[in-house]
Amino acid sequence: MGIETEYGIAEPGRPMANPMLLSSYVVAAYAGTQLHRAARARWDYDDEDPLQDARGFHLDRASAHPSVLTDDPAHPAPSGDTAPGDVPARRRPGAPQSRPRLPVEEYEDPGAANVILTNGARLYVDHAHPEYSSPEVTSPRDIVTWDKAGEEVMLRAARIVAVNPALPDVTLYKNNVDGKGATYGTHENYLVDRAVPFAEIVDVLTPFFVTRTVFTGAGRVGIGPVGQLAGFQLAQRADYIEAEVGLETTLRRPIINTRDEPHADPERWRRLHVIIGDANMLEVATFLKVGTSSLVLWLLEHRDAVPHAVAAVRSLRLVEPVGAVQLVSRDLTMTTRLALADGRRLTALEIQRCYLEAVRSGLEEAATPPDAATAEVLDRWESVLTRLATDPASCAREVEWLAKLRLLEGLRRRDHLSWDHPRLAAVDIQWSDLRPERGLYHRLLEAGAVERLVDAEAVSRAVHEPPTDTRAYFRGRALARFGAEISAASWDSLIFDVPGAATLQRVAMRDPWRGTEAHVRELLDSSGAASELLEKLMGPRGFTGAA
Repeated sequence: MGIETEYGIAEPGRPMANPMLLSSYVVAAYAGTQLHRAARARWDYDDEDPLQDARGFHLDRASAHPSVLTDDPAHPAPSGDTAPGDVPARRRPGAPQSRPRLPVEEYEDPGAANVILTNGARLYVDHAHPEYSSPEVTSPRDIVTWDKAGEEVMLRAARIVAVNPALPDVTLYKNNVDGKGATYGTHENYLVDRAVPFAEIVDVLTPFFVTRTVFTGAGRVGIGPVGQLAGFQLAQRADYIEAEVGLETTLRRPIINTRDEPHADPERWRRLHVIIGDANMLEVATFLKVGTSSLVLWLLEHRDAVPHAVAAVRSLRLVEPVGAVQLVSRDLTMTTRLALADGRRLTALEIQRCYLEAVRSGLEEAATPPDAATAEVLDRWESVLTRLATDPASCAREVEWLAKLRLLEGLRRRDHLSWDHPRLAAVDIQWSDLRPERGLYHRLLEAGAVERLVDAEAVSRAVHEPPTDTRAYFRGRALARFGAEISAASWDSLIFDVPGAATLQRVAMRDPWRGTEAHVRELLDSSGAASELLEKLMGPRGFTGAA
């Protein structure tokens, strides 16, 4: 699992400042720190394929919105008119790992600032926002840890910019709307068995994503894309969801995104790219967001062993999913009933309860006792759903929209403010300000009014250190040890440029479960130079040969 977050950015006092330029300052400032001076690797776009649709086709490049084209324009991904046999050799399994060294270094657009961090994450400019993409992890608590590490990375970057007199001040926000009609994403990513039919993912996950807002929503002042109606709603992204299924992420945003770019062996896995979620400051909200989604995906991956549990969630299909997104988000009482295709009418809380019970029964059906992480998610899921139905105020330490609403209602009562008062909109923005001295979330945290799941020391370590149980360990540790000799990297590759070598060497990492600390720590520790590491990796028992 992983989370990629585009941060809101502004220059105080200059509302028309160029956000792409500001974002470049932020990323470049962090890349220029002593820690990352040697790790200035480019992004390796070889396996980027943004036009591949999970429904079984490539989108024609000419008809794609420019925001979809995240591949390298000099070496574009296959288009809709590309026959399977015409796929570039570098994208085929078994392609040579040796790469020619270019006589002249490729031009890199300064506006596309990029740095791969020693914790295995990526920090770069995406659609005029600085984005932190967390490393791959395997548990909800680790998601929280490395997501919070991203907040710390961004805060440090902004402070570096602030001390440079030649650069403007920047303020960063972990939110999804700017109050002027624009929205930006917080995308979740889940590795899913390729054997699961995509149509099943759509059927089972659509009602789940529509209704999980009751505990994942970050809360928003204003109703409608530009907040044209006064009021408060549960989710920041709800008013920008316009389709059930689709490839786009910046227009006609769908509930289920079809981008089929696994960043892993495509014959074994797909990456479910989820764009409907909010950016969360509260740790429990992030924990539940990824933990519950993972458990529903577990049901689908084990559908043959748990047919009754899967049948129960298949029956939750909604009549109007897109309309239901807005209905759920605008219902602060959580009592609105949604029409199901089988004629039932259930609330969002009741639908979530059905998913919870299906996961529990599926574990029993498969005779699979839950491990500690699964049990923790199930218990918290049940507790929050029960209390949301009976005593919502008791969830304000865990559910972000409730925490924000409590703060706003207090201000409204004290100063007799209506929902269209600009002070409330300002408070909404200030909630997610990353600066501890200004951000309202941080004030609540300091006061003990919101729950923490991970301690500050663990987050501080995660700023520099990778997870130990995925390939992110190899990526991060290799960059820390041999960054000066790594010319490019991606989620599933490292490209080494060893002085004196005839060619570049690309180490493919198609299996996210290989490259863990248990797998490669001894190999890394015993290699005094990148050339020695490569010699061991390319051997018959090495990392690449065994992958």
